[in-house]
Amino acid sequence: MTPARPGPAEVYRSRVVQEERESGSLAPVASRSASSRGRLHAEEEHPFRTAFQRDRDRVVHSRAFRRLQYKTQVFVHHEGDHYRNRLTHTLEGAQITRTVARVLGLNEDLAEAIGLAHDLGHTPFGHAGERVLAEMLSSSGGFDHNRQCLRVVDLLEQRQVEYRGLNLSDETREGILKHGCHWTHPVRLPELLDQRSLEGQVADASDEIAYLNHDLDDGLRAGILHFGMLESLPLLRDLVGEVQENQPSASESVQRAWIVRAMIDHWVTDLIATSTRRIEADGLDSPEAVRRNARRVVGLSDEVDGARREIKAFLFDHFYNHPAVLDRTQRAEVVVEDLFRLFTDDPSRLPPEVRERFSEEGEERAIADYVAGMTDRFALAEHQKNLDSAAGIDP
Repeated sequence: MTPARPGPAEVYRSRVVQEERESGSLAPVASRSASSRGRLHAEEEHPFRTAFQRDRDRVVHSRAFRRLQYKTQVFVHHEGDHYRNRLTHTLEGAQITRTVARVLGLNEDLAEAIGLAHDLGHTPFGHAGERVLAEMLSSSGGFDHNRQCLRVVDLLEQRQVEYRGLNLSDETREGILKHGCHWTHPVRLPELLDQRSLEGQVADASDEIAYLNHDLDDGLRAGILHFGMLESLPLLRDLVGEVQENQPSASESVQRAWIVRAMIDHWVTDLIATSTRRIEADGLDSPEAVRRNARRVVGLSDEVDGARREIKAFLFDHFYNHPAVLDRTQRAEVVVEDLFRLFTDDPSRLPPEVRERFSEEGEERAIADYVAGMTDRFALAEHQKNLDSAAGIDP
C-alpha cells in the first residue's frame, strides 16, 4: 500500500528545513539546493529530500551504476576479488569527496552526486574500450567516457514514461562535464561558465587522489610493483621508510595499507589547505563568483602536486604500461572492436530497442551506446557467443 503523503507541517520539517540549514551553515561559495538552476524536465519537489539528494539517489539506483561492479579499473574481475573495479573506485572517490566538501563547508550531497556519477560512461575494460570506440567513431563525433556519462544520465537510463534519462539537476550535470562540452548533445546542456562549482572541482580532484592511491595499492598487491621500486619517489620512499621503522613486524599487506592511507591523508590535507587559501586569495563569496573565476581553485600546492605528477608518471611507466597489463589491454581492445564491427555489419544481432534508436541517434552512435554499456563479463560472453572466441581473456 502506498503511504499517505505527509501534510504541510511534515513537509516543512523535512526538505524546507534542510534547505534552511544549508543557507545558514554552508560556506558562501557552496551551492544550495533551494537555488538549483532546475532540471531538463520540471517536476514537483520531494517532501523529504533536497534536489541534490534526489540526484545522488537516482544515480545509486540506476542500472549504469550497478554495472560498474563488473567494469575494469585495471584488473578484469576474474583476476582477483580484492582488486578494485570501477564501482569500488567510485565509492572510494566519493568518500574522499564527502570529506573534503564537509571541511570546506560545501554541499556534500551535490559533491557526492557528482562523484558517484562521474564514471557511469566508462566502457568495458576501462580506457582500452574507450580508445577503441573513439577510433571507431572518429569520423562521426568521437567518443569519450565523460561525454558518455552525460548521455547515460540524460538519455540512456529509462525511469519515466514521459522522458528519457534520470532528469538530474543542472548542477550535477555541470559537475559531470569535467572537460566541458565540445560536441553536439541531443538535449539542452547546463550553462557552462569559466569554471565548475567547487563541488564539481572537489569531486574531480578526489577522483584522481583515489585512483592514484588504489592503483598503487593494486599494483603492489599484484606483484607488478614492489617497495624497492618506490625508492625513486621521495614521498613514497619516506613513507616506506617510516612504516618499516615504526612497524617492522607488520606484514607486507599491513605496510601497504598504511602507506596508501598515509598518502591519501597527506594529499587530502594539502588539498583542503591549498583550496582554502585560494578561495580567500581570489575573494570568492558566491557560487557564481567561483564559476566565473579565472582559475580553478581546488587543487594541491605546487610541492605536493609535483609529487603527484611523479607518482602518476611512475604508474604509467611501471604499472599501466607493464607488459602483463598491456597484453590484457590489447586483448580487451580486440573484444570491443570485434563487437562493434559485428553489430555494425549485422544489426539484427542487436536488441530491438537499440535498433529502434538508429533513426534518432544514428547507427554508429546507438551501437556505441550499447557496447559502452556492457560489463566486462557480458562483453566477453557476447564475443564468445557470436565469434566463438574470448580473445584470450577468460570470462
